[in-house]
Amino acid sequence: MPTTFSKFADLCRKLESTTKRTEKVVYLVDFLKLLDSNEIAPAVSFVTGRPFPESDERVLEVGGQTVWKVHRKTGQSALIQSPVTILEVYRIFDKIANASGSGSRQRKEMLMSTLLSRLPRSDADYLMRIVFGEMRIGAVEGVVLDAIAEATSINPEQVRRANMLLGSLPNVAELALTKGRGSIEAVGVMLFVPIKPMLAEMADGVGDAIKEHGGISAFEYKYDGARIQIHRKADQIKIFSRRLTDVTSSVPDIVNVARERIRGSEYLVEGEIVAMGREDKPLPFQDLMRRFRRVHEIDAMVKSIPLRLFLFDVIYVDGKLLIDVPYEKRWEILRGLTDGEVLATRIVTRDVGEAEKLMQASIQAGHEGVMAKDLKSTYTPGVRGKKWFKVKPVETLDVVIVAADWGSGRRKGWLSNYHLAVRDETSGEFLVVGKTFKGLTDQEFTEITPRLLGLRTKETDYTVYVKPSIVVEVAFNEIQHSPHYKSGFALRFARIARFREDRRSEDADTLQRLSKLYQDQFRFKSPADF
Repeated sequence: MPTTFSKFADLCRKLESTTKRTEKVVYLVDFLKLLDSNEIAPAVSFVTGRPFPESDERVLEVGGQTVWKVHRKTGQSALIQSPVTILEVYRIFDKIANASGSGSRQRKEMLMSTLLSRLPRSDADYLMRIVFGEMRIGAVEGVVLDAIAEATSINPEQVRRANMLLGSLPNVAELALTKGRGSIEAVGVMLFVPIKPMLAEMADGVGDAIKEHGGISAFEYKYDGARIQIHRKADQIKIFSRRLTDVTSSVPDIVNVARERIRGSEYLVEGEIVAMGREDKPLPFQDLMRRFRRVHEIDAMVKSIPLRLFLFDVIYVDGKLLIDVPYEKRWEILRGLTDGEVLATRIVTRDVGEAEKLMQASIQAGHEGVMAKDLKSTYTPGVRGKKWFKVKPVETLDVVIVAADWGSGRRKGWLSNYHLAVRDETSGEFLVVGKTFKGLTDQEFTEITPRLLGLRTKETDYTVYVKPSIVVEVAFNEIQHSPHYKSGFALRFARIARFREDRRSEDADTLQRLSKLYQDQFRFKSPADF
């Protein structure tokens, strides 16, 4: 029997009612066991606050203000209509995402208003949270993975590993619940299905990285570019972004480089692409993102914004998965696949001074700093840890814009004071850690305002609240304790360094990392007395 959306809403209310992880897992297990096989993937997407799986490129693009107005008028007619099912919601989302052309906005709004009119107001609230990515019920990825493992009696580590490799929580849930332990244990890299990239911690300096890695590290340029995966099997080549989206058609020049400069007919390699300008210097990151978003006149863009490829890892080659192979060996395999000119600039050293020279060379070449990698480290997709470190001369954080204030004076008419938030790993909520209007040009103010308005969920005369979607990198001087923000922290002298179009809101830095950085400050100063 089809599962109703009301049963899903009941689950959400239970999850929201407790902060205990074990209770959340129990509620999720009971719910997962109720689902038909074709309901599993949509339901898991919904519970994590997404209308579609994270690697799915479909977007709803419905106006927040209009939908909220519709929502306020609904809730009565649901008593006399047939119950709405989870699959029905998913199919309507699909219709909304695929609506295009003249009159598409009106069709999207009509589909949404009709759906909302069939739901009780208390259930419609959760539908709205899915639409705007603001679920906030504590069903974070780790909790859902534990529930999948519990519901299927599969080793939790095997479930997590499958999620790392498939890069899709809904797909993992469907596979585990319908096909069982053997299918999960058999999960490996599937070419043309992007995997989650391995992540790095921030280190205060190259010396700290060397010490953490047992006295020796590999150091590579940290390129001011976009991270990509290149998948190849025979003559077919596809390229995926850090956000796991297919960008092959936007970077035909990189496809040609892969075809001509990387030996082998079956592989998955990882690297950075950098937009190059005069004197072989990198162009600003925003220029690179113009290539990623371009779907028309690609040939002209290839000429105006040429790209360079720098490879730094290999994940799979000729039928062999390499994530459990030490990094030192993976690098040797990667070097054997190429002519060397497309490899990242790299050294292996025990000497702090030598590593610092490489970092300065990277910065002078227009890049960000260095990556430090443990020679013995395995590749852990989607996991952040101390096997890899980022070392930059200036501390930065990736945060999400959750609201913006209308400007005054010279900035009148622009949304130009941005509320910046980090993600709480426990609850999934985005918590504000400061505001800033600094760092952007007039052109950027002009461009960001309509984007924010398209993401608005509610507003006052002064502030527009938006779906947490736009990620920005901010530089700051210090992290301060703050009684004014729910997060408990505030960034001092925050300044937007750039938009991170390659990152999703869930890739933003977390409250837990911010708390650690706050404590780390007191290695060099005395904490204040509160």
